[in-house]
Amino acid sequence: MVKFFLRRFFSLIPVIIIISIMLFGIFKAMPGDPVKLMIPAGVKTEELRQYYYDTIKARLGLDKSLPEQYVRWMWNTMQGDFGVSTAFQRPVTEVIATPLVNSIRLNVFVLVFSFLVSIPVGIRSAVKRHSLFDSFWQVFSLVGLSMPVFFIGLIFIYVFAITLRLLPGGGMPFMLKGDWTDILAWARYMTLPVITLTIGSLAGTIRYVRNAMIEIISKDFIRTARSKGLSEKVIIYSHAFKNALIPVVTLVAGSLVGLFGGAAITETIFAWNGIGYVLIQALNQRDYMVVLTMNMFYAVLTLSANIIMDIGYALVDPRVKLK
Repeated sequence: MVKFFLRRFFSLIPVIIIISIMLFGIFKAMPGDPVKLMIPAGVKTEELRQYYYDTIKARLGLDKSLPEQYVRWMWNTMQGDFGVSTAFQRPVTEVIATPLVNSIRLNVFVLVFSFLVSIPVGIRSAVKRHSLFDSFWQVFSLVGLSMPVFFIGLIFIYVFAITLRLLPGGGMPFMLKGDWTDILAWARYMTLPVITLTIGSLAGTIRYVRNAMIEIISKDFIRTARSKGLSEKVIIYSHAFKNALIPVVTLVAGSLVGLFGGAAITETIFAWNGIGYVLIQALNQRDYMVVLTMNMFYAVLTLSANIIMDIGYALVDPRVKLK
């Protein structure tokens, strides 16, 4: 296991280098000049503007050649220095720190609720195939897959925020002091985004778990277990579900990326100060350092999720050998 992990880890290094070169090249090919966005608005004379332009350009290292800029950017990135945001005039780490925490808070609840609902429903749908229960969730899955997430969010805002006025339609509460009043305030503001994202992820997850269970239930070893007189619960939850965990591991590993990646559309609709919302703002304001940092972060996170996925395969399926 350790040798496999180290081998996979070192194999990611050239992949990360190639991805970083591609992202850096795309960043440099994009139109616009980030240095001009950092010049103070009160500067009027052309000479003073040129002075600020040359000073900021030298401070950011943009007066160097492209290979030198790339090496400097990678070196600073490995040290935790992601540059300066042109839109907020602050280090990128300060810009993304709070939104990243907010997205993790939101997506942790979505991930927990999604799997708590989808796994039991998917198992029962496979066991009760073609029943009324299975038909209902199949229709629900089709509707959930067909409807865009932003449309689901707008429906909830109209019903619960505008019509019934039970929940806030967007925004975030103020500082969290730790008392029950603040916790309840956070819960009220998080309810609609969590439900929206959960419904969006339930549709595909239920079908995924159901199809995996149907395939396992039809195997010979399940028929053998039934012929031995084992109870249906033991057969389903001890034998069938254990073997159906492989596709579920894929879902869990993929969900880790979404956990830190945020939900740009949903966060924008509900004005939730998450990392997806900040990324949309950065794109609109041409804040290239924030966009570059987040895309590099997503690339590394996705590669890490693939390693976690492979290790998870070996843990749930003894037939998979990490050689």
